[in-house]
Amino acid sequence: MIRVCLADNHPVVHHGVKSYFKDSSTVNFVGVVSNLDDLDELLKKKAVDIVVLDLELEGLTSINLVKSLIREYSDSKFVVFTNLGEQIYAPNALKAGISAYIHKNSKLEDLENAIKKVNEGHVVFSEAVKKNLALLNKGKKSDRLYRKLSSREIEVLRYLSDGKKNKEIAKLLTLNEKTISTYKLRLLTKLHVTNLVDLVNKAKALEIV
Repeated sequence: MIRVCLADNHPVVHHGVKSYFKDSSTVNFVGVVSNLDDLDELLKKKAVDIVVLDLELEGLTSINLVKSLIREYSDSKFVVFTNLGEQIYAPNALKAGISAYIHKNSKLEDLENAIKKVNEGHVVFSEAVKKNLALLNKGKKSDRLYRKLSSREIEVLRYLSDGKKNKEIAKLLTLNEKTISTYKLRLLTKLHVTNLVDLVNKAKALEIV
């Protein structure tokens, strides 16, 4: 049996995923958690083959935390199962060391197949992700603005788009407020806008929010 932990904020996801796998002969859910602290505690106590992880999990404020989880719990493999836009987040997730990226608009059968393939040692991305990655160097410059952004800049932009102030973002990312201001200035420059409203609109266009 493949020992799986589901780390997701939403009870409806917990119910749906557990219901789908309840009669599975190969996948066994050894834990379901709703925040990063509980995930950390569970991984310390239980042997887990696959972690199904939502990038919007409570407490998971940075892709660097994903890297830390993968490094600390190297016996477990991580499958991202999230609503966050694939075009923006899948490449950074791959760099962080995750083994699969499945969007939540996919069928649960796709998640099941990803879990099985990752357990066999494969790296799995949906067809949409593969297509986006393949087209990275072929699209128009205006369609590839996100390529200019670092993982940290994407995180700052996401929080700005959520309406958070520089001080709040600094606390979430454990950075100082001046650093956040610097990132904000870089974002304005890289995305060719002059104010926060246009910056947020650009983030929506790029499916960062």
